[in-house]
Amino acid sequence: MISLAWAQSAIPGRSGGLLEMVMPLAIMFLVFYFLLIRPQQKKSKEHSVLLKNLKKGDAVVTSSGIHGTVYGLTDQVVTLEIDNEVKIKVDRIQVARIHKGSS
Repeated sequence: MISLAWAQSAIPGRSGGLLEMVMPLAIMFLVFYFLLIRPQQKKSKEHSVLLKNLKKGDAVVTSSGIHGTVYGLTDQVVTLEIDNEVKIKVDRIQVARIHKGSS
């Protein structure tokens, strides 16, 4: 006598089951999460901490590559001194990093 499980698996066109269909998608999601989503969230969190801790006198570099020293701060705008008596205003979010060394 043929077992029922073997007979059902031998039927043409019969799919393996929901778990077998969902497993590759779950594995792909995990790979994307650990390789793309998680590092981006970590970088975003580090950038927001950097912006929160900005203070007058910090040497910074903007996302467009402008080097300057923080002259003034508001919630949305940073005033940078890029040369003697030359000041520009940039959006706070555009500060990319704190520059180690002189500006």
